[in-house]
Amino acid sequence: MGCFFVPAFIIQPFRHQTPAGLALAMALRQRSPWVTLAAACVCVVFIVAVWSGIRVWKKIVLVLVMVPVVFSAVMARINYFEWMFHPVDSAQFESASATKLDRAEMILAVRIGAEARAYPIREMAYHHVLNDVVAGVPIAATY
Repeated sequence: MGCFFVPAFIIQPFRHQTPAGLALAMALRQRSPWVTLAAACVCVVFIVAVWSGIRVWKKIVLVLVMVPVVFSAVMARINYFEWMFHPVDSAQFESASATKLDRAEMILAVRIGAEARAYPIREMAYHHVLNDVVAGVPIAATY
């Protein structure tokens, strides 16, 4: 279970991450599909082996223990980081005079020819990628 939960805890937006912590999270993330599958198989074999000789309340406990093991095995195969960082596909813009941005707000600016765009960093931090077309050129602005 740690192969799923540790990377999910370490790799979080807007939270300090150390190089050692990220290295651990990525190493666990790479190995988690096989490790969680092996753990789930071991748990199933154990449950099958002891099922007939135990009381009902112990069977309930075994099933409850199996739930997070199966959950981890499934989640280890899903890129749950995409849920946190999804691109903005249809950006909406206002003119500079109509915007409500604070003067001190940081922006990511793109200019191609006479056309320019400004993407607020505060908004980009939630998505990290914004797909747009500036002066007829498709771009992927990222932060």
